Amino acid sequence: MSASNISDNTLPATLFLTGIPGMEDSHIWIAIPFCVMYLVALAGNTSLILVIVTNNTLHEPMYLFLCLLSLTDLALSSTTVPKTLAILWLHAGEISFKGCLAQMFCVHSIYALESSVLLAMAFDRYVAICKPLRYTTILNHSVIGRINLVGIFRSIAVVSPLIFLLRRLPYCGHRVMAHTYCEHMGIARLACANITVNVIYGLTMALLAVGLDSILIAISYGFILHAVFHLPSHDARHKALSTCGSHLGVILVFYIPAFFSFLTHRFGRHRVPKHVHIFLANLYVLVPPVLNPIIYGARTKEIRSQLLRMLHLRKD
Repeated sequence: MSASNISDNTLPATLFLTGIPGMEDSHIWIAIPFCVMYLVALAGNTSLILVIVTNNTLHEPMYLFLCLLSLTDLALSSTTVPKTLAILWLHAGEISFKGCLAQMFCVHSIYALESSVLLAMAFDRYVAICKPLRYTTILNHSVIGRINLVGIFRSIAVVSPLIFLLRRLPYCGHRVMAHTYCEHMGIARLACANITVNVIYGLTMALLAVGLDSILIAISYGFILHAVFHLPSHDARHKALSTCGSHLGVILVFYIPAFFSFLTHRFGRHRVPKHVHIFLANLYVLVPPVLNPIIYGARTKEIRSQLLRMLHLRKD
């Protein structure tokens, strides 16, 4: 019998997600803030997309990247939260193995794409502040389109091998996973075989995608801050810092929960309780989609004014 047939025969037909281990009695109450956060994320990101798409004055690179960020936020939360709520409220933890792989692929690829979008937004701020006279030349619509395509291609390319790495493993009937959604290492640890390759590739993928992006963002902001503090006008410095402040807030909201969850999941797994891991995993797919539109809506005058105008027109 071929190796592929052996692998196929040991793949479970379904998996069962248990939710948050040790807190089963509180699942109903835990789901309430998750649901509220998800609804806030849906309303906030949908409003932000509508404001940007329907106003020609906002069809600039920064706002187009922000629109893509909101789309990735909607996709990331919608890929995980509905299933999480079904598990916590309805005990509907069963999911097909193929469906679990599909959810895992979507979670990790969307997250990698969102990291690419944040890097593109940092590049946008760098060009706007450090090379303002060439801004429209460097960041035209054609370039923005290519940047987005590269981000999508990269996220798919780095995450796709995870599917093959998981399908090659034997699972020996193990099908219960202590989690609220499917992610790479959670599935890999169900296998009754050595998963060193999965661990190494998962770590490499995170470092080359999200880790590299965060380093490049830090470098770009080093140049940005150097340029800002050499501006002759106090008002110009204040305006530049205000614009960058929104983006820095979004970056921190995105990377801090992700890195904390990633590091504890791989290096503090035996020290940090399992339910803390699950909470962190849910926070890093919920917190950025909730806070991103709030940060930009509150700090960006153009978006705030257009949103208020849209709400005023609807009331009339």
